[in-house]
Amino acid sequence: MQLNRVQFLEEGYLVLRNVVPPSALDALRNSYETLVSRQRAIWARERKPEDPPGGVWETSAQPRLLLSRPPLVHQLDEQTASAAEFWLHENTQGVSSALMDVSDAAVTEMMLMCNPAQDRGPAAWHRDLHPIDTAPLQGYIDDILEAGPRYVQWNICLYDDDVLWVVPGSHLRLNTEEENRQLLADPKTPLAGGVQTHLSAGDGVVYILPLMHWGSNYSTRMRRTLHGGFSTHTLYPDLSFTQRLSSDVGATFERWAQRSAQMQDHTASALRAVIQKDDAAYRASLERLHPGRGEKGQMLTTVFLCKAALFISLKKNPDSPGVPDDLRRRGASSHPLTLNWGPEFAERFSKEEAEALWKRFKPLDARLRAEETHFSPGFQSGPMPYSFNEMPGHFGVKDFIAGWEDPPTGPSGGGAR
Repeated sequence: MQLNRVQFLEEGYLVLRNVVPPSALDALRNSYETLVSRQRAIWARERKPEDPPGGVWETSAQPRLLLSRPPLVHQLDEQTASAAEFWLHENTQGVSSALMDVSDAAVTEMMLMCNPAQDRGPAAWHRDLHPIDTAPLQGYIDDILEAGPRYVQWNICLYDDDVLWVVPGSHLRLNTEEENRQLLADPKTPLAGGVQTHLSAGDGVVYILPLMHWGSNYSTRMRRTLHGGFSTHTLYPDLSFTQRLSSDVGATFERWAQRSAQMQDHTASALRAVIQKDDAAYRASLERLHPGRGEKGQMLTTVFLCKAALFISLKKNPDSPGVPDDLRRRGASSHPLTLNWGPEFAERFSKEEAEALWKRFKPLDARLRAEETHFSPGFQSGPMPYSFNEMPGHFGVKDFIAGWEDPPTGPSGGGAR
């Protein structure tokens, strides 16, 4: 497949034709439709008393099948194996590896987006970004400009699909004032500069987060669109489903799982280096976590580790003061792309280690906060006390390390202006 990586890096997306080869389209449709039937039966059984007979299928604005999570992952078999195996095709995994400039990109999630039972109209423009538990937008921008994307995301349609709009180049900049005005007035109408992606069956869009994008119309028109992403690592708590896939595919998932286990070890090593105030060990761990990243990229990783330290602290001391309720709720989940490995990972640290760890990171957390709760449009977060856009001003990894010996004193506020 012909790729223009320069265009991809500049505009933030590519529309690719025949990602699903025409000869494979009908068979892939059949695999997914079988899984749709099985998932609908699950939703019907699990519906709440007040729900209609179909449960989520009838109540959701965008019913989604999550192939890599229970209970659907256990529905993969010889009849439906191609639904998962296609994510390892040269046109998906191979293309993702090339665009990320890595040798072996790992699929992080495998989904199918379906049309709703009733017309639901448009969603809101957004970036797939939660600065409250990840990092401000500028951190992602700096990292992408410095060394390229750490993650790419896909929409691949099994039937003609024109739902997705994108704003080319928006992955490399903050919102304009005009965009903010429009998003605050009505986030569900076309943005100036927005481009509608017109996909024929089998085509795909691959894009870089945090590209601004929009689901323009969730109607009852037949929609079966694969949705997922690739990074260098992932997290599959249960790989038993791979026994029902081809041996080569199963071996690939096992390889990715081993790499992800190494990433957890590297994360733990980085955090222990902070506890021990070991500058060289911390720098080495940053390089192992994200090889080849520059100073900006290492600062983004440091912010991710700051959030990981917070979640570990919350796990060990749930009553920690000053933590937003939204962060308390998110702490119970995992987000391996940003090094939050979930509650089990926190068990690697004692309560005393968690306290020491958070003591080291708390000054950085203060710099990531704004002076008061505020809101910026175009994100998947409501009002919050953390900065949506700006990284801490004039503050890098060396400043973070220097703070281990001489932590700042005074008020805890003072995020980037």
